[in-house]
Amino acid sequence: MNNTMVSSEINVQKVEDFLGRVITDFGGALGVSLAFIGDQLGLYKAMAYAGPLTSEEVADRTGTSERYVREWLINQAAGGYIEYDAKARKYMLPDEHAVALTEEESPYYVAGGFQIINGLIKAEDRIKSNFLKGGGMKWGEHHHDLFDGTERFFKPSYLGNLLNSWLPAINGMVNKLESGIAVADLGCGHGVSTILMAEAFPKSHFFGFDNHEPSIKKARTHGKEKKLKNVTFQVSGAADFNSQQFDFITFFDCLHDMGDPVGVLKHCKKMLRKDGVIMAVEPMAGRKTEENFNPVGRVYSAASVLCCTPNALATGGYALGTVAADEELEKVVKNGGFKHFKRVTETPFNRVFEIKE
Repeated sequence: MNNTMVSSEINVQKVEDFLGRVITDFGGALGVSLAFIGDQLGLYKAMAYAGPLTSEEVADRTGTSERYVREWLINQAAGGYIEYDAKARKYMLPDEHAVALTEEESPYYVAGGFQIINGLIKAEDRIKSNFLKGGGMKWGEHHHDLFDGTERFFKPSYLGNLLNSWLPAINGMVNKLESGIAVADLGCGHGVSTILMAEAFPKSHFFGFDNHEPSIKKARTHGKEKKLKNVTFQVSGAADFNSQQFDFITFFDCLHDMGDPVGVLKHCKKMLRKDGVIMAVEPMAGRKTEENFNPVGRVYSAASVLCCTPNALATGGYALGTVAADEELEKVVKNGGFKHFKRVTETPFNRVFEIKE
């Protein structure tokens, strides 16, 4: 039987609408690649707060080829990233877009996401093989753009939320940090979260642990640049860190990446003092599958396929995934030996959980 439906049996308008959506995605995918190039070459920064510019002026400001810049600008205008004045034949980066694309200390900054995507798509062949064979791929096996992009992309969220809303949502924690306690930041990566807390609470000591040695080296460099005396970075997994007892343990967007989250939490229970608390920051996800059918869910489920689930399968075999529902996380927490599990606050992109006895 021929599975191809004759044109009279389908809704042509629905087909055309779908094709329009696909073409939009084609443009978006290519646009992300060009946006990353613009970020790396300083094209956005050259246009930021500069008013209308010609392609020649943008090229001159960045030391790039006008011939390439010319069509890069067309692409960016077609995608709505920049604006075009047809009468003056000049392009302009709106101030509101400049904040998001060029100001790395702004909570609106998103350019690191272009770098993450650029790094993830380089793993296509490996991930395709995983679909067929069921294997995994460790975090450290990805292209370095993933590591650098993750620091740049997540830092704005931490700057905007960690001290102002996430820590205050954990009952009594700010007072404890101000008085002086020991904190373990697991899966710390380049140490952005660890350093932010160490700067804010000089009486407490912060230990950043990560099993990716290149990331720990970068974190140590950041710590030295800040001249912090109350932060220590060590190469260690979340299931075997063992320097001392801790009052507070944090997971920033990483618990779902771990191949044995139950084992990790059991180890955390051993390492926590009697009244110790865990804060787990996880990507936003719906309580039901269909609640992830939105732009955020689309991004996070893709990241899960390309990065988070492969890492979990490669390091233990239990894959929560990036869009694990609260219920799934709670089961892991309870199996890890903790009774209290509560979502204490959230943002459009993250959920924050308090975990304790």
